[in-house]
Amino acid sequence: MTAVRSGNAVPNLRRAHARPRRRGLRAGWVLGAVYAGGLAVLALWWQGTDSVVGAAGWLTDGARITGLLAAYGCAVMLALMARVPALESGVGADRLARWHAAGGRYTVCLALAHVLLVVWGYALVDRKNVVAQTGDLVFHYPEMLKATLGTLLMFAVGITSARLARRRLRYEVWHLLHLGTYLAVFLVFFHQLANGAQFVGRPVAQIFWYALFIGVSLVLAWYRFAVPVLRNLRHRMRVAEVRFESPGVVSVYVTGHRLDDLAARPGQFFRWRFLAPGMWWAANPYSLSAPARDGLLRITVKAAGDHSRALVRLRPGTRVWAEGPYGALTEARRTRRGVLLLAGGVGITPLRALFETLSGDVTLVYLARRPEDLALRGELEAIAARGDRRVLCFVDDPAEYSLPLTAASLRSVVPDVAERDVYLCGPPGMARAAHRALREAGVPGRRVHHESFEF
Repeated sequence: MTAVRSGNAVPNLRRAHARPRRRGLRAGWVLGAVYAGGLAVLALWWQGTDSVVGAAGWLTDGARITGLLAAYGCAVMLALMARVPALESGVGADRLARWHAAGGRYTVCLALAHVLLVVWGYALVDRKNVVAQTGDLVFHYPEMLKATLGTLLMFAVGITSARLARRRLRYEVWHLLHLGTYLAVFLVFFHQLANGAQFVGRPVAQIFWYALFIGVSLVLAWYRFAVPVLRNLRHRMRVAEVRFESPGVVSVYVTGHRLDDLAARPGQFFRWRFLAPGMWWAANPYSLSAPARDGLLRITVKAAGDHSRALVRLRPGTRVWAEGPYGALTEARRTRRGVLLLAGGVGITPLRALFETLSGDVTLVYLARRPEDLALRGELEAIAARGDRRVLCFVDDPAEYSLPLTAASLRSVVPDVAERDVYLCGPPGMARAAHRALREAGVPGRRVHHESFEF
């Protein structure tokens, strides 16, 4: 097995590594708070329930439980994606997105169960068929027409979020449709207070429910809207230069006012909106491919969609609207002195910034299809030549320079891989294969740090 290798063959083992202070909320704390809130919602139902009698009683109380939990789930899903810095830096954007997706599925199922149970239960009480009862509920109960529209909208968002539907939608279209969740939650909210047995005549329960949803609304308004507006008005970012790095890969340099105040860390990303014709309405996540310095931010992007292909046409002076920094793929995740950076293709971008800034024993393994696809290779070699770190480049073509993603192959190039932290970034297929190989090589999952921008 042959590799294109740069830097010292043997790292300097005498250099000390100071463990960085962790920032942000830990995942366990966040999940604990979510579960505690769910228990509080069940307690709310328990306090508002005197007795359950007969089939109709069981059905209607089942409807109340599922309705309360579905509404609570909506509040949690919105809070998880509010881009709160403590969540983004502590839990990680991709893990939050996975929680949001899983929680969204549960919430939609709970909402569907609520609808079916309430119609069935009330039909038994009023001795009507379900069609007549549905019409009665929708058109004669307070706030129910708005709630019906909101529920249908929520189901539509859920359908477009299914994996099969997402694959057929462009990211920008999917994101725009997903914003309908805000309207759906607003339309649904008031019918519980107007009709719910847990709220009618119970001011404490009403205050709790208002506090929950108003609190989430304020967090969303601040972090999703106010903070980005204030930051962009202050920093006034513009495109400084667009530079070709390799076939289909360009770097975009962004300048602005007092960019150091953003405190962007290597490994983090921004959501970028370029105010150019055909691009202003889309905001895509791209990682910084170099540490922020000298009033410049840099992203390096491979042309994989309409937005990324259009970056090559950007002109210096184009206004930039950026939200961030986000992400937890930073040195704060590090637990070991030895680090392996494992990059695939354009996944090199956040790892290149980390490669320059991490201290201690650092090895970068960079995989690509062809030698010309090794973007930023010259920079990586220059960094390796300056210190006690090394870069190993492998390509699929020619095949003699390839590195299969297996435990044996990883151990052959990084013998102590099981003792290292691993930072992983690459295409989905490569990332899945790397996870398997690292697990078989003895690297615990808690020491594999990976963020994905899949939607």
